[in-house]
Amino acid sequence: MKNLVILGGGYGGMRVLARLLPNHLPEDVSITLIDRVPYHCLKTEYYALAAGTISDQHVRVAYPEHPRLTIKYGEITGVDIENRQVQLQGENSVSYDDLIIGLGCEDKYHNVPGADVYTYSIQTIEKSRATYQALNNLTPGSVVAIVGAGLSGVEIASELHESRPDLNIKLFDRGSHILSAFPERLSKYVENWFGSHSVEIVSHSNITRVEENTLFNHDEPISCDAIVWTAGIQPNKVVREMKVEKDSQGRVVLTKHHNIPTDEHLYVVGDCASLPHAPSAQLAEGQAEQIVQILLKRWKGEELPEEMPTIKLKGVLGSLGKKHGFGVVAERPITGRVARMIKSGILWMYKNHRG
Repeated sequence: MKNLVILGGGYGGMRVLARLLPNHLPEDVSITLIDRVPYHCLKTEYYALAAGTISDQHVRVAYPEHPRLTIKYGEITGVDIENRQVQLQGENSVSYDDLIIGLGCEDKYHNVPGADVYTYSIQTIEKSRATYQALNNLTPGSVVAIVGAGLSGVEIASELHESRPDLNIKLFDRGSHILSAFPERLSKYVENWFGSHSVEIVSHSNITRVEENTLFNHDEPISCDAIVWTAGIQPNKVVREMKVEKDSQGRVVLTKHHNIPTDEHLYVVGDCASLPHAPSAQLAEGQAEQIVQILLKRWKGEELPEEMPTIKLKGVLGSLGKKHGFGVVAERPITGRVARMIKSGILWMYKNHRG
């Protein structure tokens, strides 16, 4: 019996399971899924969990059940590529015949002193819970600094305003406009929304260090009651420590068939993979679809396709509270209630399809 091991029950790992189970897994293959928590987590909704507008249960989806699926919970400490083993903290290693690494990303602090100690995060469900407790225990009039005005920073700033309009929210960004990866029209729309909802945008910021309840912008201290970091990501530590070829962002370089160049049995999916698009749940799912196709062909001894089709992304959507949103769909900018409704509909379909 061959053992396919999947590290991480994120969007990529879940799509692999959805395509192989229940009817497409060969009789001589079993699957072992390894994760910290006993459910799939909707990471794209962590901002709302941290802000306090949704419950913990809202971001959890049950893993599928199957006689040849084993779900193992634990902390992954490393991958022994030579011996094909996954190392777990305080437990025996797990052997694999094929391995899919989908461990996601962590905050990147850009060597800013104190940022990893004195800021809150929304990168894991555990950290999002801690951020929720910190933000919602603040007294009225408290100052909350959010560092980084990309999609995550904008969503948590707007959601926190909706949850706690009594707080003073400051959104720090390095550029002249927030949401630099989006069309300028969308950036201005969101800036205007923040202006009308009393969320302060601090442009051209340069966070030089962080101390307890103090953020230093261009070395000038700003007193804060809580600081949330959304200013960059990097691959999971396990991947960062692997001795494989990586790109300038620390993501693993892959062949066109999504395995590392030196080992056709080791695949990387999602945020840890070097791909021509910014990391996203949508991209991880598209990549997972192709990995399943490759696995099925390799298991059957069939010839692999010369080229894999380009993964087509449908767009990016963001929320501004529960009633407004923004995004790019089919290369067209959209704003307002329609954008928010589309995002809510996609989330509903995802949860109900998986659940």
